[in-house]
Amino acid sequence: MTDTRFAPYGALVLRIALGVMFIAHAYLKLAVFTVPGFTGFLGQVGLPGFLAWPIILAELLGGLAILTGFYGRYVSVLLLPVLLGALFVHAPNGWVFNAPNGGWEYPAFLALTAFAHALIGDGALALRSAGVPGSAKPALA
Repeated sequence: MTDTRFAPYGALVLRIALGVMFIAHAYLKLAVFTVPGFTGFLGQVGLPGFLAWPIILAELLGGLAILTGFYGRYVSVLLLPVLLGALFVHAPNGWVFNAPNGGWEYPAFLALTAFAHALIGDGALALRSAGVPGSAKPALA
């Protein structure tokens, strides 16, 4: 059973956490790893280096959209390939994220969180919430 009185605020908390996480990871790539460092990392794991900027911008702009609730549920779906790519990169390292080079449980959790956000909706205080195509109204408007 869903408590409809508090469900929009639960979705808001989920949305804030997910948006902040994306923004933090974009910042990490810019300020700590640096763009050349992240480009090199992508090459080391077999991905083209030209993906560095698109990934960083997707995380930054997508995180801002999710955080503010600007079509956030759609953005979560659009960012799933980034999260699944991170899952693919970290899968050989084992389960725990504190393993050398990070494990795969954190990217998996984030991918499931983004999927849950897409299913639940943006919740309370969203700038521009979007419903599921074919439905009459957003799930938790």
